[in-house]
Amino acid sequence: MTISVLVADDQAMVRAGFAALLDAQDDVRVVGQASDGAEAVALSARLNPDVVLMDVRMPELDGIAATRRILGPSYPAAHLPRILMLTTFDIDDYVYDALEAGASGFLLKDALPDDLVHAVRVVAAGDALLAPSVTRRMIEHFAARRPRAGRATAVLRELTEREREVLTLIGRGRSNAEIAAELFISEQTVKTHVGKVLAKLGARDRVQAVIFAYDAGLVEPAA
Repeated sequence: MTISVLVADDQAMVRAGFAALLDAQDDVRVVGQASDGAEAVALSARLNPDVVLMDVRMPELDGIAATRRILGPSYPAAHLPRILMLTTFDIDDYVYDALEAGASGFLLKDALPDDLVHAVRVVAAGDALLAPSVTRRMIEHFAARRPRAGRATAVLRELTEREREVLTLIGRGRSNAEIAAELFISEQTVKTHVGKVLAKLGARDRVQAVIFAYDAGLVEPAA
């Protein structure tokens, strides 16, 4: 299958560079380019890309607001794309909000070309991808400053004890294999629990589950 991608960045040279890199891949096709968030929303609705490569900071409408519109209930396209956020800074006040808005990935702009291509493939496949060197400390940094979400307490009551254990381990960054080993259950059973947890949380992927685990107090930010 060919992955269709929309590139959104306000810098023309950066936008063209990303597009050229992705178009050079056999399994990726760039279907459009947007210079700001408003254009990204409009083109995404019209072109139905599988992945939107979205810069965090753009004029007119920033990447977070554009992400909220694209993944919101009034979005008119046939299917929701996966959104891969790009940022220049390894700690960015906006990235946490972008992940809450439903973005499936977070990558630094200075990542290696191969890492960018890999990220597009990962999020297109339905998985979440974050820059591993910054993700944990970013989430912990902002979770420590946020009040506990009232909704989190209510949703926790809907989880079984085992589901809560699985969610806690997801919040600690454990893979399915690591969760299986720690809980002495099969990896397939873990996948089943993860699916149920995401459904009950209304989360698109593990990224939002990690954020929820911090908001609910299941995982505490490091001192």
